[in-house]
Amino acid sequence: MADTPTRPSSLINTVYGAFLRRLGGWISVADLITLMSELDVDGPAARSAISRLKKKGILEPERRAATGYKLSAAAQPVFDEGDRRIFGSLEPAKLADGWAVAVFSVPESERSYRYQLRTRLAWMGFGNIAPGVWLAPSRLLGDARDMLIRRGLSDYAHLFAADYAAFSDLPETVSSWWDFPAIQDQYAAFTREYGPLAAECAQQRDIDSAEAFRRYVPMLTQWRRLPYLDPGLPAELLPADWNAVAARQTFQQLHEILATPSLRHVQQVTGLAEATEGS
Repeated sequence: MADTPTRPSSLINTVYGAFLRRLGGWISVADLITLMSELDVDGPAARSAISRLKKKGILEPERRAATGYKLSAAAQPVFDEGDRRIFGSLEPAKLADGWAVAVFSVPESERSYRYQLRTRLAWMGFGNIAPGVWLAPSRLLGDARDMLIRRGLSDYAHLFAADYAAFSDLPETVSSWWDFPAIQDQYAAFTREYGPLAAECAQQRDIDSAEAFRRYVPMLTQWRRLPYLDPGLPAELLPADWNAVAARQTFQQLHEILATPSLRHVQQVTGLAEATEGS
């Protein structure tokens, strides 16, 4: 994966995605550095990460009562897509819903676009079934379309909604299009690390909001890669020992316990109120 869960820029992305979008999308630099310090990220590392996110066009400087950064308009659709993947794809797709097929052809003179297409489709969870042909559950069709337009790659690709018709043992064939062992290793690592925390939190009646924040943000940062690595294939096509269910249960349990007090802590640190609809 491109990022490690503890990379400061990844943690900042999580804070913006999980909390600051609900609080108007802006935070002062001082408050952001305070929150990062609670995640064991020192000031210089936090400032460096903010600078990188600014260069990538994810954050924009904006001065209000203090110097701060807001989430850029261009980044909003990416975070919206993330919400759908992280929180809306916890159940396997239905085989009857069919498939999204992406086909691309790029001239040799523009081969850098070929790399971008392969990278972005793989990151979205598409499996490579032949050169220039990629497949995913049909529910990813809209996000794939949006990504191709956003990245300026739509001139090189075609998207189809399709059904599988015949000629192979589909479960066996699908296993060659996705790296199931790598996906299972990631799920196992997540459950191994956060299963004990879920059991511990389930025994606590009241969780301190600052402690919830310190636990929730690294957990969500690690989890949010998994729904991209795993496109949520239909259950009929998965190995009998597929371990995603336990990992998803762990994530859902921790999200339900820690998300609300974590948001409350961010509000306590920043003084920001939840944004009303349309604001």
